[in-house]
Amino acid sequence: MLSTRAVRRWQWVHTWSSLVCTVFMLLLCLTGLPLIFHHEIGHLLGTEIEAAEMPADTPRASLDEVMRLALQRYPGKQGMFVSQEEDDDRVWYVTLCERPDSNDNLKQVAVDARSGQALGDPPLDSGFMYVMRSLHIDLFAGLPGMLFLGAMGVLLLVALVSGTVLYAPFMRKLRFGEVRRDRSPRVKWLDLHNLLGIVTLVWFTVVGATGVINAWADLLVKYWQATEVAQMVAPYQGQPPLQQPGSLQAAVSAARALAPDMKVAFVAFPGTGFSSPHHYGVFLRGTDAVSARLLKPVLVDAATGQVTDSRELPWYLTALLISQPLHFGDYGGRPMQILWAVLDIITIVVLASGLYLWVVRRRQAPAPDAKLSMQAGEAAR
Repeated sequence: MLSTRAVRRWQWVHTWSSLVCTVFMLLLCLTGLPLIFHHEIGHLLGTEIEAAEMPADTPRASLDEVMRLALQRYPGKQGMFVSQEEDDDRVWYVTLCERPDSNDNLKQVAVDARSGQALGDPPLDSGFMYVMRSLHIDLFAGLPGMLFLGAMGVLLLVALVSGTVLYAPFMRKLRFGEVRRDRSPRVKWLDLHNLLGIVTLVWFTVVGATGVINAWADLLVKYWQATEVAQMVAPYQGQPPLQQPGSLQAAVSAARALAPDMKVAFVAFPGTGFSSPHHYGVFLRGTDAVSARLLKPVLVDAATGQVTDSRELPWYLTALLISQPLHFGDYGGRPMQILWAVLDIITIVVLASGLYLWVVRRRQAPAPDAKLSMQAGEAAR
């Protein structure tokens, strides 16, 4: 049983941790809603790349031919990444750049993985979903924006813990789920806020905690690059940069020979942060529900096409990769998408009602002079 003083302290923690992060959590919930259905919205907007249906045993085009076609569309650019969607291996997405270590003026070409025909040029820095994704991930501010939103996520977790602590004393005289409809609007919204908050508590905690983990994604990847990747490419230190990388198809074939049961998630070209100036970084994924979310890096010498090293990802990157589907709810098909969307909307109501309750309480609170007069009157009695 909490003392009155302890309840007041927890109320202070809950009020201010909630107030500071509420606006940003509302933004994340609103922008997260379309991201749950990003494929469906892409189809509606006509921005989703569609590949023609072909027999399952249709031969696949060489990746060298895929690259040649992509580079023809953007002369002067270089290969940066080649990737495939987790659930669709019919399309290669080729990302091109001015320099492998620069993210400026990127272009992408979608190529049919069977016919080798270009399917379109998906925009990387414009459109409705780009705006939603950028607001949700970093507020268009890069790493500082990601870390700021991560800090707001920590405050959210504090608000959830303090709200849970306060729920028991609040419900002491009420039945679970009771909404006092005969009381003032503030009391009704308070009951509704507490009811919806406790219903979505576990989901909101999971989404908030995984969001905090994701906010550290860039720093975790940079730490991995500076430690394990640096060890993997150490034998090549001091060698002159590669003038022209060799066959991409040969590199991918060599990596897949090492793990024949895995599929290609993406390939990083020499000079990018996920490889070295002398290597293709081939990242493979499994084929079942869990292993499809994990990655296995394989470094392939870009000149000889020989595998030079491959290691399991460290625990912190494994935790990051596992947290992402829990955050976006994209691992259980349409039912999971709908459930995530419903819980997201309920959470928007919880956040908005919390803000409303704070505003109403401030309006109804006695002015400082009146409060002093009341205290003086009570002291005189």
